[in-house]
Amino acid sequence: MDVEALLSNCNFSMLEGKVDSRILKSVKCMGFVKPTRIQAEVLPHLMLGKDVIGAAKTGSGKTLAFLIPVVDKLLKLGFTKKLGTGCIILSPTRELALQTYTVLKKLLTEIDLSHCLIVGGEKKVKDILALQRGSNIVVSTPGRLLDHLQNTESFRCYNLKCLVVDEADKLLEAGFEKHITGIISLLPSKRQTLLFSATIDNKVKSLVKLALHANPVLVSVNEDRQSTVTGLQQGYCICPVEKRIPWLYKMLKKTKKLKVMVFFSSCKSVDFHYDFFKIHCRAAVLSIHGKQSQSRRKEAYQKFVEAGNGALFCTDVAARGLDIPSVDWIVQYDPPTDPKEYIHRVGRTARGLNQKGSAVILLRPEEEEFIKYLRKEKVYLDKYSFGDPPNEVQDMLEDLVTKNGVVKTLARKAYLSFLRCYKTHPMKKIFNIQTMDLKLAAKAFGFLEQPDVDFLKSQKS
Repeated sequence: MDVEALLSNCNFSMLEGKVDSRILKSVKCMGFVKPTRIQAEVLPHLMLGKDVIGAAKTGSGKTLAFLIPVVDKLLKLGFTKKLGTGCIILSPTRELALQTYTVLKKLLTEIDLSHCLIVGGEKKVKDILALQRGSNIVVSTPGRLLDHLQNTESFRCYNLKCLVVDEADKLLEAGFEKHITGIISLLPSKRQTLLFSATIDNKVKSLVKLALHANPVLVSVNEDRQSTVTGLQQGYCICPVEKRIPWLYKMLKKTKKLKVMVFFSSCKSVDFHYDFFKIHCRAAVLSIHGKQSQSRRKEAYQKFVEAGNGALFCTDVAARGLDIPSVDWIVQYDPPTDPKEYIHRVGRTARGLNQKGSAVILLRPEEEEFIKYLRKEKVYLDKYSFGDPPNEVQDMLEDLVTKNGVVKTLARKAYLSFLRCYKTHPMKKIFNIQTMDLKLAAKAFGFLEQPDVDFLKSQKS
């Protein structure tokens, strides 16, 4: 296959005769005609059986880039249930594993390859039954996979042909280094390994040495001028801390016919804002954060994927890897931990080929310097003005917090977690709690009087 020809013509039909026709039919049914750059560049190497490191920013189409050659390889080798597992795909989170598995199922619509999803939070009995029957492709998170490799005798992976390590940098950031080392030690060394990562740092390089054979092919499509995709329109709004709720209310009203993701710094903040906007403002809102049950997170994710409009309130658990179609706006209501996390958050929109999206970050007047840090990462933001937000929603919130004990409890927990995130923020020079008026910050959570803050006794209010 000629990479440059594939890039210039940008059509999956060029793979006819090289890839199983059923795969191409499924790709077409999924609505994909032209490959993204990462797909076009890695496919020739993967089809030749080479180990590949794919470096591409989020939203570039990495999932199909590895699924197409993996499925084609197992078909050519005549895999059946009796041969056990031929491919393992490692994902850093349950949501990303579910997303990959969903794409895999669509790709296998007319193909008889067995497959299963193995993640924490689900009953192990289901996993064991699937492995006993023989799952040709296993999509899993590291902890649960290592558990089965060590303890489930019916997990037959001695015929393993492919290992895919997806979002490698996120796997390592999440502390899965020992798990991955343990997994690799238990897998056959004679295999093809595919590693995909948004960034290639020293930790990822160490993993490459451990997991891949000598001289793997490096394919990087991260070399364009900007760190975010070109179809993304980005801006920031300066908003006094006490006007945050009216600002968000107005933002949600302006985008009510669109699909919006709103990022918060803590689970408790998500819970409070979800309760207020969903129940009391009757907004079309869903929520996802790391302390919810697996079933609730899964249900919210699926609903938002299928939704034509509405808002998803979330923490950074949704900032990496999730491929939610047609997200129009990313709202960073609370600040990210650093410019890198900013980039991951906005990567939830303007995904794929020729896609467009918008993003806005809300900053206090004292935090505008953060824009300079983003410029160093080649991220350029316009300054937005949304006009004066409505005061009536602030009055409604304050009345609720005064009279409703449940809302007051949620508000207090959210307020304290908001302050804790500022107190421990890695970029203290910018996101500095010492420059924050705590009484005015309390108004953003509906309090007329500032709640007691034990961990900031020395902080002036």
